[in-house]
This record gives sequence, structure tokens and C-alpha cells, in this order.
Amino acid sequence: MNPLIKFFRTKIYTAIFLLCLILIVGVLGFKVMSDYTWVDSLYMTVITITTVGFGEVQPLDDNAKIFTIFLILASVIILGYAITVITEYILSKNDIEELKQKEMQKKIDSFNNHIIICGYGRNGKQAAKKLLAYKKPFVVIEKNKEVLEKFQSEMVPFVLGNANEDEVLLTAGIDRADTLISALPNDADNLFVVLSARQINKGMNIISRASQETSYQKLKLAGANNVILPDRIGGDHMASLVVVPDLIEFIDNLSIVGETNINIEEIAVEKLYNSSDVKTIRDLDLRKKTGCTVIGFKDGNGEYIVNPEADLKLVPSSKIIVLGRPEQIQKLNSLYDIT
Repeated sequence: MNPLIKFFRTKIYTAIFLLCLILIVGVLGFKVMSDYTWVDSLYMTVITITTVGFGEVQPLDDNAKIFTIFLILASVIILGYAITVITEYILSKNDIEELKQKEMQKKIDSFNNHIIICGYGRNGKQAAKKLLAYKKPFVVIEKNKEVLEKFQSEMVPFVLGNANEDEVLLTAGIDRADTLISALPNDADNLFVVLSARQINKGMNIISRASQETSYQKLKLAGANNVILPDRIGGDHMASLVVVPDLIEFIDNLSIVGETNINIEEIAVEKLYNSSDVKTIRDLDLRKKTGCTVIGFKDGNGEYIVNPEADLKLVPSSKIIVLGRPEQIQKLNSLYDIT
């Protein structure tokens, strides 16, 4: 929590506590000293604290008058303190928001090779959830302030603004970013973001959402490396549940639900060994060391091999894909310090 917000909350809680305390003391004082009913005691306390000037329920004796004098003096001090705290909070609310944004920007400025998510709708939130599970640094760009206020957390760095504007993209660190995910609901907006991003950072990986199939080729020409059509994927998934339901259910179980449910991992071979000698999948012996099984291989040219042979050489710039239970994946990550 922001220290300034915590400070003001503490002062507000203190003011509320003091107001409740003076109210209880006043009610008990009038009840004991003047033998008022509970309702009359509360009434006398309220009109005394607020100094509205209404008359007493019945005449006060000398002791009750002295008590009332001290009650008025104490209430004036406490009410003055409460009003001051509330006024300071209202006047400094904008300063608090500005301070929060500065702290957020400082965190974003420290990122390098991070991911930028444009749009925090359904697809954007799903992407953020998966990136959090993999502990990947990312920044969200969202122009709707209400959406950010509803879903933002300290774990999700954000930039408030329109992703179509170069200045907003630069604020999110696009010149240092590794990947951009454009998940805006409008295809024209996604196209503009892809064009802008590709002009600023020509080497980054760009993934864009598309609603219409006619937008697919346009986004590819604009510079998107991958274009995802959620409606097509959804329809294909539903049909697959009819044709091969058990297979789809098994694949769905490999999806990430949380940090403890990662069943599949992609690893660059450079993280597996430091020797200049080229190793094979058999040399790694991951099955014996971690329990994980190598189910795929991607060479430096982007070609995939499913269920590769044990004698396959792990050349630089290639990757292997391993499958295992969550605890096996965690053991693999800790053994090779994969992040």
C-alpha cells in the first residue's frame, strides 16, 4: 500500500475513534450525573458536541454543567481534528493518485524485454493472468479509467491512455519491450497499434487480436507476427469437444490455472548447459533428474519436431518443450534456474 494513503487512513481511523469515544463518554456522563434516559443522554451529547444551541432536557446541576463544559471543549478539539483530516484527504487525493502513478512509472521504467498488453478487456485479462502465473514482467495499457480502477492491483503495472498514441506506447517502454499483445476490441484500433509498434520497435514480437477474418491479412501486412481470432478458436474448440472430447479435456488440463498448475514448459537450450559441446536430449537425462518428458523440439529456423528422438542434437538457438506434473516442472525450474 502507498505510504501516503496508509498515513491518511491511519489519521481518519484515529478521528473516527476519537469521535466515537467522545460520544460514549458524553452518553455515559449524562446518564450517570443527571440520571437521564439513554435516549435523553444521547440527545444531550449530540447537541453538546455539535453546539447547535438547543435547550437541555431538564436543568443541569453544577457537576453536570462542569462536565458539559469539558465535553464541549473536548468535542471542539476532536471535531476540528476530524474536519482537518477529511479536508487534507480531499485536497491531497489528486496528489496521492499522482504519486501512485509516479511509483508505477518508476517500476515500468525498470522493465526490459517485457510484454505490453494493449486493452484490459476479457482477452487482455486472460493474457495478464497467464503472464502472472509464469512471472513474466508486463505492462497494461488501458484508456478506460473505470476498468483500471475496478481491476487494477499492485501486481499489474498499468498506463492510463490510448494505445494508438506513440507517446503512450513509449511510456509503457515499447522501445525496450520484447512482445506486444494488442487485445483491443476494434480491429481498426489493433491495426493502428500494430503499425505504430512495428515502426518504433522493428525487432519485437507482435501478437494481435482480430474479430473479422478479413482483418487477418491486413494485420499480418502491418507487422503482426501472429494474429488470433478468438471466435474461430472458440468454434473449433467446441467442435473438437464433440469429435475428440477426451483429447481436448486432456489438453485443457495442461492450461495454467495458477502458479502451482504449470504442466508444460518451453526452454531455450542455452539455459540447459554452458558447455561448448553440443549435447543431445539423452545427455540431459531430464526424465531421471526431474521426471519431465521432452515432447517437442524447435530448431533455430522455427521448425518443430514432435516427440523428438533421444539422439537429437540440441544446437544453439533451439528450444525443447517438456511435459510434467507441477512439482516436476518446479524441480526443472529450480534445477536450471529457468525464469
